Amino acid sequence: MGWLGRLLFKLVGWKAEGEIPPEIKKCIIVAAPHTSNWDFFYALFAFYILDFKAKYLIKSNWMVFPLNIFFKLTGAIGVERKVKGNGLVDGIVKKIEKMERVSIVIAPEGTRKTVTRWKTGFYNLALKAELPLVLAYLDYDKKTAGVGLVIHPTGDYYKDMLQIQNFYKNITPKHPETYTVDILQGLEVTKKTIPEL
Repeated sequence: MGWLGRLLFKLVGWKAEGEIPPEIKKCIIVAAPHTSNWDFFYALFAFYILDFKAKYLIKSNWMVFPLNIFFKLTGAIGVERKVKGNGLVDGIVKKIEKMERVSIVIAPEGTRKTVTRWKTGFYNLALKAELPLVLAYLDYDKKTAGVGLVIHPTGDYYKDMLQIQNFYKNITPKHPETYTVDILQGLEVTKKTIPEL
């Protein structure tokens, strides 16, 4: 799929850049901004080009024939979305523990619509599984897909999210009008706990 990705990127004028440090065997890949269905395809081929064995979470009821063939080939991990909060995170952590290497892609906005704050599941998951966060991006202005900053969650949610916000503030999504650059709206600077979202 790597050669196909390189061909398609060349045809549309895009490029892929960056790498996950080789010493990182497991991580959570933060995929942002997320404002279009096209994000999935650009990100998917970028990971093939950069030779990442990336996986992503999907509702388990989508993992049925014949759709499951496509989803399994592209790295989907079925999860039961009826399980909420810590139960969902604990279930994913158990799956991660059984894997020798894994990079799980999560779009923290959780939707293509405008949001003022990201969902916190990706952060909780990284913290509980003791995994680094690798920041991935699609810049539609520069036609570039890639990975950049690596963050090791400290448990100080505001401090860590401020780093993430600063990283993404100059990235141009496909629909800038639906992306909120300030993803910490209403969150107190001194608040170190993770908000319930």
